[in-house]
Amino acid sequence: MKTVDLLIVGGGPAGLGAALAAHESGVKNILIVEREKNLGGILRQCIHLGFGLQCFKEALSGTEYADRFVKMLDGTGIEILLGSMVLDITSDKIATVLSEEFGQEEIQARAVILAMGCRERPRGALNISGTRPAGVYTAGAAQKFVNIDGYMPGRSAVILGSGDIGLIMARRMTLEGAAVKAVCELMPYSGGLTRNIVQCLDDFGIPLHLSCTVTQVHGKERVEGVTISKVDENLQPIEGTQEYIECDTLLLSVGLIPENELSRAIGLEISPITGGAICDNRRQTSVEGIFACGNVLHVHDLADFVTLESQIAGRSAAQYLAGAEEKSSALAKITTGDGVRYAVPQMVRSGEQEPITIYFRVTNIYKNTRIILEKNGEELFSRKRLHLAPGEMETVIIKPEWLENLTENDEFIIRLDI
Repeated sequence: MKTVDLLIVGGGPAGLGAALAAHESGVKNILIVEREKNLGGILRQCIHLGFGLQCFKEALSGTEYADRFVKMLDGTGIEILLGSMVLDITSDKIATVLSEEFGQEEIQARAVILAMGCRERPRGALNISGTRPAGVYTAGAAQKFVNIDGYMPGRSAVILGSGDIGLIMARRMTLEGAAVKAVCELMPYSGGLTRNIVQCLDDFGIPLHLSCTVTQVHGKERVEGVTISKVDENLQPIEGTQEYIECDTLLLSVGLIPENELSRAIGLEISPITGGAICDNRRQTSVEGIFACGNVLHVHDLADFVTLESQIAGRSAAQYLAGAEEKSSALAKITTGDGVRYAVPQMVRSGEQEPITIYFRVTNIYKNTRIILEKNGEELFSRKRLHLAPGEMETVIIKPEWLENLTENDEFIIRLDI
C-alpha cells in the first residue's frame, strides 16, 4: 500500500492553495488527486476578470489565477495524480483511488484535506413542467461549452437564477452575439455579487425579474420558449401573471451543492445548512486528521476567499502532522442569531494566538443595521453596515484574548440588530 503524509482530494483553487501552504509549513510527502486532465478546477473555464484582488492585489482572469498556483508547484516535489478519482476514504485515512495510470490502488495517508468543490443543481431538482427538449443547460455547462469547447449553446436565452455564474453567463452570451431576454430570480433579491449585477446585467440592458420563476418549458425537439410567472411570499406561482418568452435556450443558475459524497462516506458530521462538513477554526472536521476547505465546505462568492481558507487548512494539516495539535484544547461553539443564515467555522479552539476570521451569510437584504458578535450573551463587538445581502460573504474577527480559558459550554453568537 502506498503511503503519503498528506492526501489532498481535488486540484482546484482549494486543493492547490492547501498543498502549497502545507509544503511551505514543512510537509514534503504530499499527493494531490484530481479527476480532470488538468489542474485548476472550475477556474479553467472562467475567462472573466475579478480574481486575485485579495491574494495578488490585481485583477486576473480565473485561468490566470489558477496558472499562478500551478506554476508555484514547480520544484516543490508535490506529487500530482491527474485523471484520477477517489472512490472511498475510511476514517483511518485509507483512500481507494482509481486512475488511468495505476488502475485501482489503496493509499494510506496520515492526514487528508478534502477540496472537492461543488456541483450545480440540475433541472431535475426544480420540478419545472414541460417536455425535455434540447437547449436546457446549467450555466456552468454552458460556460464550458463557450469558453473551452468553443460552442454556442443557443442564440436566444432566458436565465433562471441570478447567482454569479448566471449573471456572468448573461454577459458572456451577449458578448458572443446571443440575445439574453431575461434573468429570472425566485427570491426578492439577487443571489449574486452587486458588482456582477451592475457589470453583467445593467451595463447590457438585460432585465432582472425578481420574485419570478420559470413555470413551463415549451418545445419538443428544441426549446421554443418558456413561460415565466411571478411568485408570492411562499414562493408559489401567482395565477394570472404568466408571460411567454420566445427563446431557444434556458440556462439554470439555481444553486451550488458542496460535493460531499466522500465526506458522508467517511462519516463526517455535515451541516444541514451549508451542506458541508462541520469544522473548527483550523478547518479540521469531526474526524481527527481530516480537514476540509473551499466550496466543499461552504459555497464561496470569491475564489480568493477559497484560497485564504485553503491556506488555513494546509497550515493546520502541517501542524497536525508535526504533532502540534492540541488535543486537550476546548472547542467552543459558534452559532447564529437574527438575520444570519450560517457561519463557518462552527467551532473555535481555546488558546489560539492569532485572530480568527468567521465567514457568514445573512438571510435577506438589510439596510442600516449592525453586525453583533456576542460571547455567552455579552456583546464583544459590533459594526454598522449600510447594506447587507445574501449573495455577499461577510466576516467578523474573533480576537485571541476572547479565546482564553474557553470551555465547551462557551458560545459565540453572530447576529444582526434587526
